[in-house]
Amino acid sequence: MTVKVRFAPSPTGRLHVGNVRTALINWLFARKMGGEFLLRFDDTDPERSKQEYVDGIKADLSWLGLDWDDSFHQSSRFDEYDAAVLKLKEAGLLYACYETPEELERKRKIALSRGRPPVYDRAALELTDAEKAALEAEGRKPHWRFKLSGEPCVWNDLVRGEQSIDTSSISDPVLVRADGSYLYTLPSVVDDINAKITHVVRGEDHVTNSGAQIEIFRALGGSSPDMAHTPLLVGADGQGLSKRLGSLSIQQLREDGFEAMSVLSLLAKIGTSDPVELRENLAILSDEFDFAKIGRAPARFDEKDLFNLNSQIVHSLPFEDVKAKLGALPLGDQATAEFWELVSPNLQLVKDAGIWLQVVYGDISADIPDEDRDYVAGASALLPDGEITAESWSIWTSALKTASGRKGKGLFMPLRLALTGQSRGPEMDKMIVALGREKVLKRLG
Repeated sequence: MTVKVRFAPSPTGRLHVGNVRTALINWLFARKMGGEFLLRFDDTDPERSKQEYVDGIKADLSWLGLDWDDSFHQSSRFDEYDAAVLKLKEAGLLYACYETPEELERKRKIALSRGRPPVYDRAALELTDAEKAALEAEGRKPHWRFKLSGEPCVWNDLVRGEQSIDTSSISDPVLVRADGSYLYTLPSVVDDINAKITHVVRGEDHVTNSGAQIEIFRALGGSSPDMAHTPLLVGADGQGLSKRLGSLSIQQLREDGFEAMSVLSLLAKIGTSDPVELRENLAILSDEFDFAKIGRAPARFDEKDLFNLNSQIVHSLPFEDVKAKLGALPLGDQATAEFWELVSPNLQLVKDAGIWLQVVYGDISADIPDEDRDYVAGASALLPDGEITAESWSIWTSALKTASGRKGKGLFMPLRLALTGQSRGPEMDKMIVALGREKVLKRLG
């Protein structure tokens, strides 16, 4: 059997880290097994689905290196869904319901008030043809529900182990709305059957849905794919990410300057038994992938981890790989390999070099405490003569220590602030070489 999985975003917005983690898990599994990764656009809602989002999703996946073997749009397959509806109706498994949303909500509240689960009561199955005709004469149009068996639906989940959904405890799912449009469930099952999807890998919020979908697979004559339901992402504080997904879109992370492998390494490892560590490429992540490593606890997405992983990449990037990015920053056209070697160990993102471009090639304003101003102003008198070298800092600070009696932070920090405007950064013995004698003297005042 050739493994075949799918990632099925709705083109109603850009991808965020939660979406991409699902896409990544599918992709890693498919590539490890020598299988296929299908990109399906769930665009049955024409009002919300937009081409710009289709293009954006493809751009995000391409930036991450998550290539796909085939792609299609559900909006081109309505004939297939119509045929499935007809088949289910003929089998007596799809039935018309006429309740309004308000009536359904009332039934739900009554059931809850009586201590019963808010499961649809199948009242529509008792309607006579005359009653249906009367309702339609009122202007009501039916929505259509799939008739569940009422039996337990059992499967061996690749993440959660054996799962059992008692279909008598859930409502018969609506597959077709009153306006004739399809909900997610039916098109997804039809497409999985036609595309010969072998594994459905998605978030654990779909576990209950899977019980109903497995029955629909069987009703349409297909075999149910293997299932894997992964824990959802939460923030570092254990809370949901829903309010922050805009800032955690892949587009935003890319524009903020994160490297693709830092995002991929984090999403591939959080929530697993592997440590969160940087990996060099997707091939390594794929080789290391195993559903057995995925835990049951929510996966914590901590931006500190992302910055840490990104820092490791930035620190190892050669100058030629970042030259274009530096060139896009103010004063970046003056950057040299020596400049990059000096500042890169202090960066989390390549664009953070902008601070140091200004320090080395531009002008700064330093906020020197009053008690340090005389010390800084007098420091120029003890700066070693001639061209500044790698030894100049040590010679200079030794002389200042003797002359001023200062030591430690009191000796070094005023000089760092005066020369760079920053309280931390690259090693000062190398920084003053980059600045040169003229700029050092000018900033000391």
